[in-house]
Amino acid sequence: MSQKSSCDAAAENSENKSLLSCLDETSGTLVDTETVSNAKSKGLEISYNSDEDDDDHNDDNDSNCPELGNSDNFIRSEVHEQLIEDSSKQCHIEDDSLLDQWMALETSPLPRPLWKLSSSACFVYEACGGRVFVQRFSLQYIYQGRTGCVNTVHFNQHGTLLASDGDYLKVFLWDWLHEQPVLNFGSGHKSNILQAKFLPNCNDAVLAMCGHNGQVRIAQLSALPGTQMTKRLVKHESASHRLALEPDSPFRFLTSCEDAVVFNIDLRQTHPASKVVVIKEDDKKVGLYTVFVNPSNFYQFALGGQDQFVRIYDQRKIDENVNNGVLKKFCPHHLRSYNCPAYITSMMYSYDGTELLANYNDEDIYIFNSSDSNGADYVKRYKGHRNNATVKGVNFYGPRSEFVMSGSDCGHIFFWEKSSCQIVQFLEADEGGTIHCIDPHPYLPVLASSGLDHEVKIWVPIAKSSMKLAGLKNVLKVNKQKRDSFSLHHSYFFDNHVLWFLMSHMTQTNWRGIRIEIGGADNSDSSSEEEENQENS
Repeated sequence: MSQKSSCDAAAENSENKSLLSCLDETSGTLVDTETVSNAKSKGLEISYNSDEDDDDHNDDNDSNCPELGNSDNFIRSEVHEQLIEDSSKQCHIEDDSLLDQWMALETSPLPRPLWKLSSSACFVYEACGGRVFVQRFSLQYIYQGRTGCVNTVHFNQHGTLLASDGDYLKVFLWDWLHEQPVLNFGSGHKSNILQAKFLPNCNDAVLAMCGHNGQVRIAQLSALPGTQMTKRLVKHESASHRLALEPDSPFRFLTSCEDAVVFNIDLRQTHPASKVVVIKEDDKKVGLYTVFVNPSNFYQFALGGQDQFVRIYDQRKIDENVNNGVLKKFCPHHLRSYNCPAYITSMMYSYDGTELLANYNDEDIYIFNSSDSNGADYVKRYKGHRNNATVKGVNFYGPRSEFVMSGSDCGHIFFWEKSSCQIVQFLEADEGGTIHCIDPHPYLPVLASSGLDHEVKIWVPIAKSSMKLAGLKNVLKVNKQKRDSFSLHHSYFFDNHVLWFLMSHMTQTNWRGIRIEIGGADNSDSSSEEEENQENS
Protein backbone atom coordinates (compact mmCIF):
# COMPACT_ATOMS: atom_id res chain seq x y z
CA MET A 1 0.00 0.00 0.00
CA SER A 2 1.45 3.36 -0.98
CA GLN A 3 2.28 5.86 1.71
CA LYS A 4 0.65 9.29 1.54
CA SER A 5 3.07 12.05 0.62
CA SER A 6 3.42 15.39 2.42
CA CYS A 7 1.78 17.00 -0.62
CA ASP A 8 -1.36 14.89 -0.19
CA ALA A 9 -1.49 15.81 3.50
CA ALA A 10 -1.23 19.49 2.62
CA ALA A 11 -4.05 19.16 0.08
CA GLU A 12 -6.32 17.46 2.60
CA ASN A 13 -5.59 20.08 5.28
CA SER A 14 -5.65 23.21 3.15
CA GLU A 15 -7.45 25.11 5.93
CA ASN A 16 -4.42 24.63 8.16
CA LYS A 17 -2.37 27.84 8.01
CA SER A 18 0.92 26.28 9.13
CA LEU A 19 3.58 25.73 6.53
CA LEU A 20 3.58 22.15 5.29
CA SER A 21 6.37 21.02 3.00
CA CYS A 22 6.19 18.97 -0.14
CA LEU A 23 8.95 17.40 -2.14
CA ASP A 24 9.68 18.35 -5.74
CA GLU A 25 10.80 15.13 -7.43
CA THR A 26 12.75 16.85 -10.15
CA SER A 27 15.20 18.44 -7.72
CA GLY A 28 14.58 16.86 -4.32
CA THR A 29 14.30 20.29 -2.66
CA LEU A 30 11.53 21.22 -0.24
CA VAL A 31 8.82 23.61 -1.34
CA ASP A 32 6.38 25.08 1.18
CA THR A 33 2.70 25.70 0.53
CA GLU A 34 3.25 29.46 0.38
CA THR A 35 5.56 28.88 -2.58
CA VAL A 36 2.98 26.66 -4.25
CA SER A 37 0.41 29.40 -3.75
CA ASN A 38 2.76 31.93 -5.35
CA ALA A 39 3.28 29.59 -8.27
CA LYS A 40 -0.48 29.30 -8.75
CA SER A 41 -0.83 33.07 -8.68
CA LYS A 42 1.59 33.23 -11.60
CA GLY A 43 -0.69 31.01 -13.65
CA LEU A 44 1.30 27.80 -13.22
CA GLU A 45 -0.79 24.67 -12.91
CA ILE A 46 -0.21 22.40 -9.91
CA SER A 47 -1.25 18.78 -10.35
CA TYR A 48 -1.19 15.87 -7.90
CA ASN A 49 -1.73 12.15 -8.35
CA SER A 50 -4.12 10.20 -6.17
CA ASP A 51 -3.09 7.11 -4.24
CA GLU A 52 -4.85 5.04 -6.90
CA ASP A 53 -2.69 6.66 -9.57
CA ASP A 54 0.36 5.95 -7.43
CA ASP A 55 -0.52 2.27 -7.28
CA ASP A 56 -0.94 2.20 -11.03
CA HIS A 57 2.45 3.82 -11.42
CA ASN A 58 4.09 1.24 -9.19
CA ASP A 59 2.57 -1.54 -11.28
CA ASP A 60 4.25 -0.06 -14.32
CA ASN A 61 7.59 0.88 -12.83
CA ASP A 62 9.36 1.90 -16.01
CA SER A 63 6.65 3.95 -17.71
CA ASN A 64 7.62 7.61 -17.90
CA CYS A 65 5.26 10.56 -18.08
CA PRO A 66 6.67 13.34 -20.27
CA GLU A 67 5.23 15.99 -18.00
CA LEU A 68 6.13 14.49 -14.64
CA GLY A 69 9.32 12.62 -15.47
CA ASN A 70 8.35 9.54 -13.39
CA SER A 71 7.10 11.57 -10.40
CA ASP A 72 4.51 10.39 -7.85
CA ASN A 73 2.46 13.03 -6.00
CA PHE A 74 4.86 15.82 -6.97
CA ILE A 75 4.86 19.20 -8.63
CA ARG A 76 5.24 19.28 -12.39
CA SER A 77 8.61 20.12 -13.89
CA GLU A 78 7.28 23.39 -15.34
CA VAL A 79 6.63 24.59 -11.80
CA HIS A 80 10.11 23.49 -10.76
CA GLU A 81 11.66 25.70 -13.44
CA GLN A 82 9.72 28.69 -12.12
CA LEU A 83 10.63 27.89 -8.52
CA ILE A 84 14.33 27.79 -9.36
CA GLU A 85 14.01 31.45 -10.31
CA ASP A 86 12.37 32.14 -6.95
CA SER A 87 15.07 30.38 -4.95
CA SER A 88 14.38 32.24 -1.72
CA LYS A 89 11.30 30.07 -1.27
CA GLN A 90 13.26 26.78 -1.25
CA CYS A 91 15.15 25.00 1.50
CA HIS A 92 17.18 21.82 1.94
CA ILE A 93 16.25 18.30 2.91
CA GLU A 94 16.86 18.28 6.66
CA ASP A 95 14.48 15.54 7.78
CA ASP A 96 15.73 11.96 7.39
CA SER A 97 12.27 10.72 6.43
CA LEU A 98 12.12 13.16 3.52
CA LEU A 99 15.59 12.07 2.41
CA ASP A 100 14.48 8.44 2.55
CA GLN A 101 11.37 9.33 0.57
CA TRP A 102 13.37 11.10 -2.13
CA MET A 103 15.93 8.29 -2.38
CA ALA A 104 13.19 5.64 -2.57
CA LEU A 105 11.48 7.26 -5.55
CA GLU A 106 11.79 5.22 -8.75
CA THR A 107 13.44 2.31 -6.95
CA SER A 108 12.22 -1.27 -6.64
CA PRO A 109 13.14 -4.21 -4.38
CA LEU A 110 16.53 -5.78 -5.01
CA PRO A 111 16.25 -8.86 -7.23
CA ARG A 112 17.09 -12.28 -5.84
CA PRO A 113 20.76 -13.17 -6.38
CA LEU A 114 21.22 -15.35 -9.45
CA TRP A 115 24.89 -16.14 -8.96
CA LYS A 116 25.87 -19.26 -7.00
CA LEU A 117 28.93 -21.44 -6.42
CA SER A 118 29.52 -23.92 -9.21
CA SER A 119 32.21 -25.72 -11.15
CA SER A 120 31.17 -24.06 -14.39
CA ALA A 121 33.87 -22.81 -16.74
CA CYS A 122 32.09 -19.43 -16.55
CA PHE A 123 32.38 -19.29 -12.76
CA VAL A 124 34.68 -16.24 -12.59
CA TYR A 125 32.80 -14.48 -15.39
CA GLU A 126 29.47 -14.94 -13.64
CA ALA A 127 30.93 -14.05 -10.24
CA CYS A 128 31.81 -10.55 -11.48
CA GLY A 129 28.10 -9.85 -11.75
CA GLY A 130 27.32 -11.19 -8.29
CA ARG A 131 26.12 -8.73 -5.66
CA VAL A 132 27.91 -10.72 -2.95
CA PHE A 133 31.27 -9.71 -4.43
CA VAL A 134 30.34 -6.08 -5.04
CA GLN A 135 29.32 -5.76 -1.40
CA ARG A 136 32.72 -7.10 -0.28
CA PHE A 137 34.94 -4.74 -2.26
CA SER A 138 37.78 -3.40 -0.15
CA LEU A 139 41.03 -1.54 -0.78
CA GLN A 140 43.98 -3.83 -1.52
CA TYR A 141 46.77 -1.82 -3.19
CA ILE A 142 47.79 1.82 -3.46
CA TYR A 143 50.21 2.92 -6.17
CA GLN A 144 51.82 6.34 -5.94
CA GLY A 145 53.73 7.46 -9.00
CA ARG A 146 54.51 11.18 -8.92
CA THR A 147 53.11 14.40 -7.52
CA GLY A 148 49.82 15.40 -9.15
CA CYS A 149 46.24 14.20 -9.30
CA VAL A 150 45.53 11.12 -11.42
CA ASN A 151 42.93 11.85 -14.10
CA THR A 152 42.44 8.40 -15.59
CA VAL A 153 43.20 4.70 -15.22
CA HIS A 154 42.74 1.96 -17.81
CA PHE A 155 43.34 -1.80 -17.90
CA ASN A 156 44.75 -3.36 -21.04
CA GLN A 157 42.74 -5.91 -23.02
CA HIS A 158 44.03 -8.91 -21.04
CA GLY A 159 43.95 -7.18 -17.68
CA THR A 160 47.67 -7.64 -16.98
CA LEU A 161 48.67 -3.96 -17.15
CA LEU A 162 47.17 -0.75 -15.82
CA ALA A 163 47.89 2.67 -17.34
CA SER A 164 47.58 5.84 -15.27
CA ASP A 165 48.26 9.48 -16.06
CA GLY A 166 47.34 12.94 -14.98
CA ASP A 167 48.73 16.37 -14.23
CA TYR A 168 52.40 15.36 -14.20
CA LEU A 169 52.52 14.81 -18.01
CA LYS A 170 53.90 11.29 -17.66
CA VAL A 171 52.21 7.94 -18.25
CA PHE A 172 52.79 5.07 -15.83
CA LEU A 173 52.25 1.41 -16.67
CA TRP A 174 51.77 -0.93 -13.71
CA ASP A 175 51.94 -4.67 -13.21
CA TRP A 176 49.08 -4.25 -10.77
CA LEU A 177 49.04 -7.87 -9.58
CA HIS A 178 52.68 -7.73 -8.45
CA GLU A 179 52.43 -4.09 -7.33
CA GLN A 180 55.30 -3.02 -9.57
CA PRO A 181 55.75 -0.20 -12.10
CA VAL A 182 56.69 -1.55 -15.52
CA LEU A 183 57.32 1.65 -17.46
CA ASN A 184 56.91 5.41 -17.25
CA PHE A 185 57.49 7.82 -20.10
CA GLY A 186 56.87 11.38 -21.16
CA SER A 187 53.54 11.67 -22.92
CA GLY A 188 54.54 14.52 -25.24
CA HIS A 189 51.61 16.52 -23.89
CA LYS A 190 52.31 20.02 -22.58
CA SER A 191 49.21 20.17 -20.41
CA ASN A 192 47.19 17.73 -18.31
CA ILE A 193 46.61 14.27 -19.76
CA LEU A 194 42.89 13.59 -19.51
CA GLN A 195 42.63 10.03 -20.79
CA ALA A 196 44.86 7.19 -21.98
CA LYS A 197 43.69 3.84 -23.38
CA PHE A 198 45.36 0.71 -24.70
CA LEU A 199 44.21 -0.10 -28.22
CA PRO A 200 42.89 -3.68 -28.46
CA ASN A 201 44.47 -6.54 -30.44
CA CYS A 202 47.86 -4.85 -30.80
CA ASN A 203 49.79 -6.79 -28.16
CA ASP A 204 49.67 -3.70 -25.92
CA ALA A 205 51.96 -1.89 -28.35
CA VAL A 206 49.88 1.29 -28.77
CA LEU A 207 48.46 3.63 -26.15
CA ALA A 208 46.15 6.46 -27.28
CA MET A 209 46.06 9.68 -25.24
CA CYS A 210 44.21 13.00 -25.21
CA GLY A 211 44.79 16.11 -23.13
CA HIS A 212 43.75 19.53 -21.97
CA ASN A 213 45.79 21.21 -24.70
CA GLY A 214 43.60 19.49 -27.31
CA GLN A 215 46.29 17.14 -28.55
CA VAL A 216 45.52 13.53 -29.41
CA ARG A 217 48.65 11.40 -29.34
CA ILE A 218 49.73 7.78 -29.50
CA ALA A 219 52.61 6.13 -27.68
CA GLN A 220 54.44 3.33 -29.47
CA LEU A 221 55.24 1.13 -26.49
CA SER A 222 57.29 -1.28 -28.59
CA ALA A 223 59.72 1.47 -29.64
CA LEU A 224 63.40 0.94 -28.89
CA PRO A 225 64.83 2.73 -25.83
CA GLY A 226 66.00 6.23 -26.64
CA THR A 227 63.73 6.68 -29.64
CA GLN A 228 60.71 9.00 -29.87
CA MET A 229 57.86 7.05 -28.28
CA THR A 230 54.97 9.45 -28.83
CA LYS A 231 53.44 11.04 -31.90
CA ARG A 232 50.78 13.70 -32.30
CA LEU A 233 47.85 12.72 -34.54
CA VAL A 234 45.63 15.80 -34.38
CA LYS A 235 45.10 18.91 -32.28
CA HIS A 236 41.67 20.15 -31.28
CA GLU A 237 41.10 23.82 -30.51
CA SER A 238 40.15 23.10 -26.89
CA ALA A 239 40.48 20.38 -24.28
CA SER A 240 39.95 16.83 -25.52
CA HIS A 241 38.52 14.82 -22.63
CA ARG A 242 37.66 11.39 -24.01
CA LEU A 243 38.59 8.76 -26.58
CA ALA A 244 36.20 6.09 -27.85
CA LEU A 245 37.83 2.85 -28.97
CA GLU A 246 36.27 0.78 -31.70
CA PRO A 247 35.93 -2.68 -30.14
CA ASP A 248 38.49 -5.18 -31.51
CA SER A 249 40.17 -2.60 -33.77
CA PRO A 250 43.90 -1.90 -33.24
CA PHE A 251 43.72 1.03 -35.69
CA ARG A 252 40.55 3.07 -35.24
CA PHE A 253 39.11 5.28 -32.51
CA LEU A 254 37.13 8.52 -32.10
CA THR A 255 38.03 11.70 -30.23
CA SER A 256 35.77 14.42 -28.83
CA CYS A 257 36.54 17.91 -27.63
CA GLU A 258 35.18 21.11 -26.15
CA ASP A 259 35.51 22.63 -29.63
CA ALA A 260 32.45 20.48 -30.60
CA VAL A 261 34.42 18.49 -33.18
CA VAL A 262 34.57 14.69 -33.46
CA PHE A 263 37.55 13.17 -35.27
CA ASN A 264 37.89 9.65 -36.58
CA ILE A 265 41.43 8.32 -36.18
CA ASP A 266 42.69 5.54 -38.47
CA LEU A 267 46.34 4.71 -37.83
CA ARG A 268 46.64 2.95 -41.19
CA GLN A 269 46.23 6.21 -43.07
CA THR A 270 49.01 8.65 -43.97
CA HIS A 271 46.89 11.42 -42.48
CA PRO A 272 45.12 9.49 -39.71
CA ALA A 273 42.65 12.15 -38.51
CA SER A 274 39.45 12.96 -40.41
CA LYS A 275 36.64 15.20 -39.17
CA VAL A 276 33.37 13.32 -38.65
CA VAL A 277 30.94 15.97 -37.40
CA VAL A 278 30.69 19.32 -35.63
CA ILE A 279 28.03 19.21 -32.92
CA LYS A 280 25.52 22.07 -32.99
CA GLU A 281 22.20 22.98 -31.43
CA ASP A 282 20.30 25.80 -33.13
CA ASP A 283 23.48 26.69 -35.06
CA LYS A 284 25.43 27.04 -31.80
CA LYS A 285 28.35 24.70 -31.18
CA VAL A 286 28.02 22.28 -28.26
CA GLY A 287 31.31 21.48 -26.53
CA LEU A 288 31.88 17.79 -25.83
CA TYR A 289 33.10 15.94 -22.76
CA THR A 290 32.43 12.33 -23.71
CA VAL A 291 32.10 9.93 -26.64
CA PHE A 292 31.41 6.20 -26.78
CA VAL A 293 31.09 3.68 -29.63
CA ASN A 294 28.16 1.25 -29.61
CA PRO A 295 29.72 -2.19 -28.98
CA SER A 296 27.02 -3.87 -31.08
CA ASN A 297 27.12 -1.42 -33.99
CA PHE A 298 30.54 0.13 -34.60
CA TYR A 299 29.10 2.74 -36.98
CA GLN A 300 27.03 4.29 -34.20
CA PHE A 301 28.45 6.45 -31.44
CA ALA A 302 26.97 8.58 -28.67
CA LEU A 303 28.06 12.02 -27.50
CA GLY A 304 27.52 14.18 -24.43
CA GLY A 305 28.78 17.56 -23.34
CA GLN A 306 27.82 21.11 -22.55
CA ASP A 307 24.06 20.69 -22.75
CA GLN A 308 21.51 18.20 -21.46
CA PHE A 309 21.15 16.02 -24.58
CA VAL A 310 22.57 12.59 -25.34
CA ARG A 311 23.09 12.45 -29.10
CA ILE A 312 23.46 9.30 -31.21
CA TYR A 313 25.09 9.42 -34.64
CA ASP A 314 25.63 6.89 -37.39
CA GLN A 315 28.83 7.47 -39.37
CA ARG A 316 27.16 6.14 -42.52
CA LYS A 317 24.27 8.62 -42.30
CA ILE A 318 25.73 11.87 -41.03
CA ASP A 319 24.37 14.85 -42.94
CA GLU A 320 24.86 18.10 -41.06
CA ASN A 321 22.18 19.73 -43.22
CA VAL A 322 19.53 17.34 -41.86
CA ASN A 323 18.90 17.67 -38.11
CA ASN A 324 22.59 18.53 -37.70
CA GLY A 325 23.38 14.91 -38.53
CA VAL A 326 21.77 13.54 -35.34
CA LEU A 327 20.17 10.10 -35.52
CA LYS A 328 18.50 10.38 -32.08
CA LYS A 329 18.50 12.69 -29.07
CA PHE A 330 17.58 11.74 -25.51
CA CYS A 331 17.11 13.86 -22.41
CA PRO A 332 15.29 13.46 -19.08
CA HIS A 333 12.04 15.26 -19.75
CA HIS A 334 12.27 17.40 -16.62
CA LEU A 335 15.61 18.77 -17.94
CA ARG A 336 14.37 19.76 -21.41
CA SER A 337 14.10 23.46 -20.59
CA TYR A 338 16.21 25.65 -22.88
CA ASN A 339 17.77 27.35 -19.84
CA CYS A 340 18.53 24.11 -17.99
CA PRO A 341 22.08 24.30 -16.56
CA ALA A 342 22.55 20.50 -16.45
CA TYR A 343 25.13 18.97 -18.77
CA ILE A 344 26.70 15.56 -19.32
CA THR A 345 30.18 14.81 -18.00
CA SER A 346 30.38 11.13 -18.93
CA MET A 347 28.44 8.47 -20.77
CA MET A 348 28.77 4.89 -21.95
CA TYR A 349 26.90 2.02 -23.60
CA SER A 350 26.03 -1.19 -21.81
CA TYR A 351 27.82 -4.41 -22.78
CA ASP A 352 25.34 -5.14 -25.58
CA GLY A 353 24.66 -1.56 -26.70
CA THR A 354 20.99 -1.60 -25.67
CA GLU A 355 21.36 0.99 -22.90
CA LEU A 356 23.05 4.37 -22.58
CA LEU A 357 24.26 5.57 -19.19
CA ALA A 358 24.69 9.34 -18.70
CA ASN A 359 26.14 11.21 -15.70
CA TYR A 360 24.79 14.76 -15.38
CA ASN A 361 26.62 17.59 -13.63
CA ASP A 362 25.00 18.33 -10.26
CA GLU A 363 22.10 16.11 -11.22
CA ASP A 364 21.55 12.36 -11.22
CA ILE A 365 22.65 9.45 -13.41
CA TYR A 366 20.19 8.22 -16.03
CA ILE A 367 19.79 5.23 -18.34
CA PHE A 368 18.15 5.54 -21.75
CA ASN A 369 17.14 2.69 -24.04
CA SER A 370 19.22 3.18 -27.18
CA SER A 371 16.49 1.58 -29.30
CA ASP A 372 13.79 4.01 -28.13
CA SER A 373 12.46 6.60 -30.52
CA ASN A 374 13.95 10.07 -30.79
CA GLY A 375 13.16 12.23 -27.76
CA ALA A 376 12.34 9.37 -25.39
CA ASP A 377 12.59 9.86 -21.63
CA TYR A 378 14.94 7.99 -19.34
CA VAL A 379 14.07 4.52 -18.02
CA LYS A 380 16.21 4.38 -14.86
CA ARG A 381 17.55 6.99 -12.44
CA TYR A 382 20.35 6.70 -9.86
CA LYS A 383 20.62 9.13 -6.94
CA GLY A 384 22.89 9.94 -4.04
CA HIS A 385 26.29 10.90 -5.46
CA ARG A 386 27.49 14.43 -6.30
CA ASN A 387 29.01 15.37 -9.64
CA ASN A 388 30.13 18.99 -9.56
CA ALA A 389 33.85 19.62 -9.14
CA THR A 390 35.34 17.76 -12.12
CA VAL A 391 34.44 16.12 -15.42
CA LYS A 392 33.52 12.90 -13.66
CA GLY A 393 33.24 9.43 -15.17
CA VAL A 394 30.49 6.83 -14.93
CA ASN A 395 30.63 3.14 -15.72
CA PHE A 396 28.77 -0.12 -15.81
CA TYR A 397 30.10 -3.02 -13.77
CA GLY A 398 29.59 -6.73 -14.39
CA PRO A 399 29.72 -8.94 -17.50
CA ARG A 400 26.12 -8.04 -18.34
CA SER A 401 26.24 -4.49 -16.97
CA GLU A 402 24.49 -5.57 -13.76
CA PHE A 403 25.62 -2.51 -11.78
CA VAL A 404 26.12 1.22 -12.26
CA MET A 405 29.09 2.87 -10.58
CA SER A 406 30.37 6.42 -10.30
CA GLY A 407 32.77 8.53 -8.30
CA SER A 408 31.56 11.48 -6.28
CA ASP A 409 32.76 14.81 -4.94
CA CYS A 410 32.43 13.37 -1.43
CA GLY A 411 35.34 11.03 -2.18
CA HIS A 412 33.24 7.86 -2.39
CA ILE A 413 32.61 5.32 -5.12
CA PHE A 414 28.90 4.48 -5.40
CA PHE A 415 27.45 1.21 -6.72
CA TRP A 416 23.79 0.91 -7.68
CA GLU A 417 22.12 -2.38 -8.59
CA LYS A 418 20.98 -1.51 -12.09
CA SER A 419 17.47 -2.95 -12.20
CA SER A 420 16.33 -1.72 -8.76
CA CYS A 421 18.32 1.58 -8.71
CA GLN A 422 19.29 0.87 -5.09
CA ILE A 423 22.71 1.66 -3.62
CA VAL A 424 24.41 -1.62 -2.70
CA GLN A 425 27.95 -0.39 -2.00
CA PHE A 426 29.87 2.81 -1.36
CA LEU A 427 33.61 2.98 -0.81
CA GLU A 428 35.65 5.77 0.74
CA ALA A 429 38.18 6.15 -2.04
CA ASP A 430 39.75 9.61 -2.08
CA GLU A 431 40.87 11.83 0.79
CA GLY A 432 41.11 14.76 -1.61
CA GLY A 433 37.38 14.55 -2.03
CA THR A 434 36.81 13.73 -5.70
CA ILE A 435 36.96 10.54 -7.78
CA HIS A 436 37.80 11.15 -11.45
CA CYS A 437 37.76 7.68 -12.93
CA ILE A 438 36.81 4.07 -12.15
CA ASP A 439 37.83 1.27 -14.51
CA PRO A 440 36.71 -2.35 -14.04
CA HIS A 441 39.04 -5.23 -14.87
CA PRO A 442 38.02 -6.88 -18.17
CA TYR A 443 37.19 -10.25 -16.59
CA LEU A 444 38.03 -10.30 -12.85
CA PRO A 445 36.12 -8.73 -9.92
CA VAL A 446 38.74 -5.98 -9.62
CA LEU A 447 38.49 -2.18 -9.88
CA ALA A 448 41.02 0.61 -10.33
CA SER A 449 40.18 4.16 -9.23
CA SER A 450 41.85 7.55 -9.35
CA GLY A 451 41.10 11.07 -8.16
CA LEU A 452 42.54 14.18 -6.58
CA ASP A 453 44.74 12.02 -4.38
CA HIS A 454 48.11 11.40 -6.03
CA GLU A 455 47.42 7.68 -6.07
CA VAL A 456 45.93 4.79 -7.99
CA LYS A 457 43.87 2.42 -5.86
CA ILE A 458 43.02 -1.23 -6.54
CA TRP A 459 39.81 -2.68 -5.07
CA VAL A 460 39.04 -6.39 -4.74
CA PRO A 461 36.29 -8.35 -2.90
CA ILE A 462 38.39 -9.36 0.12
CA ALA A 463 36.16 -8.14 2.97
CA LYS A 464 35.10 -10.98 5.28
CA SER A 465 31.46 -9.96 5.09
CA SER A 466 29.22 -7.65 3.11
CA MET A 467 29.69 -3.96 3.86
CA LYS A 468 26.94 -2.49 6.06
CA LEU A 469 26.89 0.91 4.32
CA ALA A 470 27.63 2.62 7.63
CA GLY A 471 27.39 6.39 7.33
CA LEU A 472 25.66 6.27 3.95
CA LYS A 473 22.66 8.34 5.02
CA ASN A 474 24.83 11.19 6.29
CA VAL A 475 26.84 11.19 3.06
CA LEU A 476 23.65 11.25 0.99
CA LYS A 477 22.23 14.13 3.03
CA VAL A 478 25.39 16.24 2.71
CA ASN A 479 25.62 15.55 -1.03
CA LYS A 480 21.98 16.54 -1.55
CA GLN A 481 22.24 19.68 0.54
CA LYS A 482 25.38 20.83 -1.27
CA ARG A 483 23.79 20.13 -4.62
CA ASP A 484 20.65 22.08 -3.76
CA SER A 485 22.64 24.97 -2.35
CA PHE A 486 24.82 25.21 -5.43
CA SER A 487 21.81 24.95 -7.73
CA LEU A 488 19.95 27.72 -5.93
CA HIS A 489 22.76 30.19 -5.39
CA HIS A 490 25.38 29.53 -8.07
CA SER A 491 23.45 28.62 -11.21
CA TYR A 492 24.79 30.46 -14.25
CA PHE A 493 27.41 32.13 -12.02
CA PHE A 494 30.47 30.00 -12.75
CA ASP A 495 30.99 27.24 -15.27
CA ASN A 496 32.16 24.15 -13.40
CA HIS A 497 34.53 22.91 -16.10
CA VAL A 498 36.34 26.27 -15.87
CA LEU A 499 36.76 25.66 -12.14
CA TRP A 500 38.11 22.21 -12.91
CA PHE A 501 40.63 23.68 -15.36
CA LEU A 502 41.87 26.21 -12.81
CA MET A 503 42.28 23.52 -10.15
CA SER A 504 44.19 21.29 -12.55
CA HIS A 505 46.33 24.16 -13.82
CA MET A 506 47.34 25.11 -10.28
CA THR A 507 48.30 21.50 -9.54
CA GLN A 508 50.31 21.29 -12.75
CA THR A 509 52.07 24.60 -12.04
CA ASN A 510 53.06 23.41 -8.58
CA TRP A 511 54.45 20.18 -10.04
CA ARG A 512 56.48 22.08 -12.63
CA GLY A 513 57.91 24.20 -9.84
CA ILE A 514 59.02 21.06 -8.05
CA ARG A 515 60.71 19.75 -11.21
CA ILE A 516 62.59 23.01 -11.69
CA GLU A 517 63.80 22.94 -8.10
CA ILE A 518 65.24 19.43 -8.51
CA GLY A 519 67.04 20.18 -11.73
CA GLY A 520 64.66 21.36 -14.38
CA ALA A 521 62.11 19.69 -16.64
CA ASP A 522 63.06 16.63 -18.64
CA ASN A 523 62.70 17.96 -22.15
CA SER A 524 63.35 14.56 -23.68
CA ASP A 525 59.91 13.44 -22.53
CA SER A 526 58.02 16.16 -24.39
CA SER A 527 57.58 16.83 -28.06
CA SER A 528 60.02 19.37 -29.42
CA GLU A 529 59.11 22.55 -31.24
CA GLU A 530 60.62 21.00 -34.37
CA GLU A 531 58.21 18.07 -34.05
CA GLU A 532 55.30 20.47 -33.57
CA ASN A 533 56.23 22.37 -36.73
CA GLN A 534 56.53 19.16 -38.73
CA GLU A 535 53.12 17.97 -37.57
CA ASN A 536 51.52 21.29 -38.49
CA SER A 537 52.99 21.26 -41.97
